Amino acid sequence: MNANHMTIGFIGLGLIGGSIAKTIRRIHPDSIIYGFDTNTDSLKAAKEDGTLNQYFETFDSTFSSCDIIFLCAPVSNNIEYLKELKDIVSENCLLTDVGSVKEPIQTAIKELDMETNFIGGHPMVGSEKSGYAYANDHLLENAYYFLTPSERTLFQLTTKFSSFIQGLGALAVSLKPEEHDFITAAISHVPHIVAAELVHLVRRADRNNGMLKQLAAGGFKDITRIASSSPVMWEQICENNSSNIRTLLTSMIHDLQEVIDQLDNKNGAYVNEYFKEAGEYRNSVPDHSIGLFDKVHKLYVHIPDQPGTIATVASLLAFNSISLKNIGIIYNREFEEGVLEIVLYDEESCQKGAQVLEERNYIVHIR
Repeated sequence: MNANHMTIGFIGLGLIGGSIAKTIRRIHPDSIIYGFDTNTDSLKAAKEDGTLNQYFETFDSTFSSCDIIFLCAPVSNNIEYLKELKDIVSENCLLTDVGSVKEPIQTAIKELDMETNFIGGHPMVGSEKSGYAYANDHLLENAYYFLTPSERTLFQLTTKFSSFIQGLGALAVSLKPEEHDFITAAISHVPHIVAAELVHLVRRADRNNGMLKQLAAGGFKDITRIASSSPVMWEQICENNSSNIRTLLTSMIHDLQEVIDQLDNKNGAYVNEYFKEAGEYRNSVPDHSIGLFDKVHKLYVHIPDQPGTIATVASLLAFNSISLKNIGIIYNREFEEGVLEIVLYDEESCQKGAQVLEERNYIVHIR
């Protein structure tokens, strides 16, 4: 697959679809890219920044000229779009999606007799932000990209598409649809629900003066940031992967009940082992690859309470061409080391910023 000589269509141009389209435009600048989305503003923005050659506010027969079509809308919407695409696409067009649940669309593909040219896809990237405005052409770099071809998908097509995805900077991994759905339930879907529940727990416990909300800034807000993800997207994900999510949540409830029982028994040894095992497993999780959660690049810096200190730190970074995404004082430091929190755009900036500040004898912790 040489995208410079291909026509590629996108149905849905949000964070994921927009990022894939932008990546293709950067790596294969001569490709022809079409887009359809119910959000006209996203289409106009993508046309203005040069990502799209042309966009459509309704389905158009122009999509029949596409060599690849990426379905990047919510899962249920993608299934509905398939019914319309069946009579539009050419017999040589590769259809793929980016949904984080695979079995429902695989079932629909089979019912529509479109298996031969369909390869399910799911880039393991994401953010608590949604929409084309947050799309970028480096989101796929070093990220796992799941591929779930059906039993009838042409082997040669799967091989070519895998190479195409890897050419975009991602790491292609083939799985069966049912394997994919259990994995994503465990490492993404359930964690999002847990994050949302932690927020609800504090919200319900908060008093009328909002004291808990004020004190929760810092570590609590950081570990629950994925609770700010798109409600529409998560409604569809939970609906389409409910069996796996229910199985894992049930297991979690059982485990939490065990913790409660051991706390009632004042079993300190159990609590010690509980945190020890969790810490060891977490520390063994690699952090060099991009996962489903957008990595946050932060520096925590010890600074004295003196006028102009924050400005001095910011100036040092700016002088060394390091752009800041955000900067602020951490008042709740139960989970963080350092008074000043600096959010940067990438790992390179984080490492360079730490070096610059440490050379000036600041105590710096990298998140």
